[in-house]
Amino acid sequence: MQPMPRPSRASQATPSGSRSLILLGLILRSLVFLLTIGTVIGSGAIAWAHLQEQWADKPDPERALALAQPGTPRPLTLATLEDYVIELYLRFREADLMRPAAETTTRVRFTVSPGETAAQIADRLEQEGLITDADLFRLYIRHEGIDARLEAGEFELSPGMTIPEIAQALLQARAREVVVTIPEGLRAEEVAELLEQAEVTDGDAFLALVRSGDLSSVGLSGYDFLTDRPEGASLEGYLFPDTYRFPVNAQPAEILRIFLDNFDRRVTPELRQEAAARGLSLYTVLTLASIVERETALPEERPIVASVYFNRLAKGMHLNADPTVQYAMGYQPDTGQWWKSPVTLEEYRSVISPYNTYLNPGLPPGPICSPGLSAIEAVIRPADTDYLYFVATGDGGHVFARTLEEHQANIKRYQGR
Repeated sequence: MQPMPRPSRASQATPSGSRSLILLGLILRSLVFLLTIGTVIGSGAIAWAHLQEQWADKPDPERALALAQPGTPRPLTLATLEDYVIELYLRFREADLMRPAAETTTRVRFTVSPGETAAQIADRLEQEGLITDADLFRLYIRHEGIDARLEAGEFELSPGMTIPEIAQALLQARAREVVVTIPEGLRAEEVAELLEQAEVTDGDAFLALVRSGDLSSVGLSGYDFLTDRPEGASLEGYLFPDTYRFPVNAQPAEILRIFLDNFDRRVTPELRQEAAARGLSLYTVLTLASIVERETALPEERPIVASVYFNRLAKGMHLNADPTVQYAMGYQPDTGQWWKSPVTLEEYRSVISPYNTYLNPGLPPGPICSPGLSAIEAVIRPADTDYLYFVATGDGGHVFARTLEEHQANIKRYQGR
């Protein structure tokens, strides 16, 4: 057997040289790759910065989107890159953002329930025809940071509103409201019943607050017109008759505040000063005006009726006012009346109450209802008469008399007794 030839030194060096070349090639290829990546990233950053400048340099008040302000570039991270992509998409869809679902001004009530998500709200807006694209709405409120600020409440929206307008409206929740008319001449119990029926507030709790007259316990203060009210007196007479827009399911104190604020506006400081100039406290005015309110519904008669009571008080006569007896009698379960009618002569003398002006001289302890402005003005500006009596004529009006004899003749003529 022939011995194997030994490799030469040249042949032994070849593999080592090949490995070096391969390694060098890998290094060069890596450098080229990294340079390419760097170039792409750098070019993208430059292009994006230029795009930001282009947007920021062209502010448009009609645009739906809030862009980054000039001079405040955001760092290019995954989060901001996502924001940029959304912003770019919204720019592309800006015409759709500004296009309402319908050409109408009709408003509808839209309720957001507690715990409802932005996605659920968007879906219901689309279902109710207020928007046409729930996904676009979701992206818009996310981009504007509105999705995290949505709260439960009642809203008035319209299909004629754009997506940005609806989004802004959803940040301004309104309490559900109801319109309630409080007629002149109601006692506090009747007002409480109306409020209960309209779901404005708990009627019993409201009535308890009015009867207590304790405003400090519910954080109400600053009503100067209440300063002449006797200590411990109720707020009967201060529930000013008017048409109100009340929140639904409100606290009694909030509803009472609305009444007192309105009283303060309607019974002006000038009227109160005019009463004071006549030597009348506001509480006295309300007390007598409440009787006038219940006696006649005719505005032209009220100053005359007020003059009759002033004349009787000046002569030391009993007022003999039927409404004070009705107030003292209270609720009549047999007829469902708060103001019993008719009242018999026997009842005039048998109802034992400080409010019965047939038995007690002077004014009753306080108002028997809440009078309207016409009755209040009639007491502050009574007619100049010497009448001492009046009787109903049966047609809503009254006939007046100066003497008892004239009065008895009128009773016989108009009431047949």
